[in-house]
Amino acid sequence: MSLENMLIVAAALFSVGLYGTLARRNVIAVLMSLELMFNAVNLTLVALGRYVAPQAVQESIGSVLTGQVFAVFIITVAAAEVALGLGIVFAMYRHTESVDLTEASQLRH
Repeated sequence: MSLENMLIVAAALFSVGLYGTLARRNVIAVLMSLELMFNAVNLTLVALGRYVAPQAVQESIGSVLTGQVFAVFIITVAAAEVALGLGIVFAMYRHTESVDLTEASQLRH
């Protein structure tokens, strides 16, 4: 698979995630769309790490791992985001008995 194909798939994933984030009112759907966007960025980083220095695969593994290392950091941030987001969803559901984003302004009380 070529770099262009990988970047096209990543752009499509990011676009679907962006649409889901902006168009959905359900908090769970928005969190899932954010995860799609994070995964698109991960795919881009790993693809660029693989295709920017292809000769490094035979020589040393250190320069190829930069994309994977960044992807691991993004996965860690995404896991923290999901934990925080689910905490907010639980608090919102306890308060409003709904997970609709239009009712999120009522959490200020």
